[in-house]
Amino acid sequence: MKENKDKKKVGVLRGGVGGDYTSSLERGADLISHIVEYLADKYKIVDILVDRDGVWHINGIQAKPADLMYRVDVVWNTAHSSLCSILERLSIPVIGVDSFVHGIGNNRTLLLQHIKELDIKMPQHIILPFYQADFDGPKNARLDSHQARQEYAEKKAQEVFKKFAGPWIVRSLTHDSGSAVHVAKTLPELANAIEDILVHKTSILVEELIAGQIVPVHSLRDFRGEEIYTLPLGNLPASPKEEITSLTKKLHQHLGQHTYMKSNFLLTPKGRVYLTGLFFHPNLKKASHLSQSLESVGAKVHHFIEHMIEKAR
Repeated sequence: MKENKDKKKVGVLRGGVGGDYTSSLERGADLISHIVEYLADKYKIVDILVDRDGVWHINGIQAKPADLMYRVDVVWNTAHSSLCSILERLSIPVIGVDSFVHGIGNNRTLLLQHIKELDIKMPQHIILPFYQADFDGPKNARLDSHQARQEYAEKKAQEVFKKFAGPWIVRSLTHDSGSAVHVAKTLPELANAIEDILVHKTSILVEELIAGQIVPVHSLRDFRGEEIYTLPLGNLPASPKEEITSLTKKLHQHLGQHTYMKSNFLLTPKGRVYLTGLFFHPNLKKASHLSQSLESVGAKVHHFIEHMIEKAR
């Protein structure tokens, strides 16, 4: 059987310097798996790996980003958003988000400021920078490292308590840091949660815990004849469903031209709606919420992938 020479060459960019390296490898593997299984007649994979030292490789051979100019038709970036700008300077079409939008998705304070005009509520929060022994360590030289972290965690717990009362959700800002997500109801529990995450050398998000139903919403640009298409929200009452759908479309439109966005909302028993997070890397696993949402409208993950590729080209 002859290979289709008209296949579009799709670069899958994964890895990169930083804490998201492992997650990026997994996202890239999921993407490659779907293309090979369902779209191999249309697309040819070009595997692009940036190792932990920042060295680029194309199909396993060390290379430079400029080497991609005539070897790919489009690159899907599953790594850090900063790599998109390198490819864009080479006039290579890229699937991904720019550093600004990526930063908004990872910085609650910046996100809140940027969407202020949209009148979208978010839970109260505070971000604690990662612990640096040289700067945040004890003034008392007799304290060991464990005691120093404990003292620092107690101090930060007091700062959070003064800003807003518990219960609190405490988590790392780095998705693959290896730390747990904690729920703290008392001040000592809050200090213990902060101390536990300090060990992983990552910034910490402390957020007020609001009881309610998590409502994830996936939105796509220029899909099925709609400028912003939202996948079904599930079994929700009509009023909050309409409100969340409207907020999602406003958010997606407000944050730029990126094709895909996932918005996480919280719906309280009293019908109040809070935005709790934005995500721009789709979860392409076959059992993911995105996959289930696509199937509810008669689509598959590979249809989504094809839309993303063609939209970028």
